Amino acid sequence: MNLRKIFNTLLFLILLISYSACGFKVTNKSNLSSYSILELTHEGEKKINYNLRNKILFASSDKDQNEISLHLNTSKEKIIKEKNIKNEVTKYQIIIFTKVKIKFIGDKKAKEFVVSETGDYNVHEQYSQTLNKEKKLINILTEELANNILEELSLIIDAV
Repeated sequence: MNLRKIFNTLLFLILLISYSACGFKVTNKSNLSSYSILELTHEGEKKINYNLRNKILFASSDKDQNEISLHLNTSKEKIIKEKNIKNEVTKYQIIIFTKVKIKFIGDKKAKEFVVSETGDYNVHEQYSQTLNKEKKLINILTEELANNILEELSLIIDAV
């Protein structure tokens, strides 16, 4: 019994040591706003771009460490997801795509990535309720897009 206990603790220590040096790098969350946005242009969906612009500019800092220029190209697709037996639409799906182009001012480098979010909502009997559901879904998707864009920005800036 004593030998089995020693073997288990030795196995546990070996596994602990081997997994602690697996090579994954912890992202430094303090460097998330280590960039300064000098120019932010956008095209496409105006309301979505306005919300994205405000969230991205709020997250940037005034430090001159990494000066960047951003261009956002946003598009929204509204697709019929479900219909009932009477051929009436019962559910819509919204897909928002944002193509982000980053230009580093000092280095003349440029990067590009695409972020998308998808959501769906039910159609109600009153049209105003359906519009409210659509607006709420677009706001939620825009918030998620902004978070994804900020994450990608921080990863790209850390890599440079």
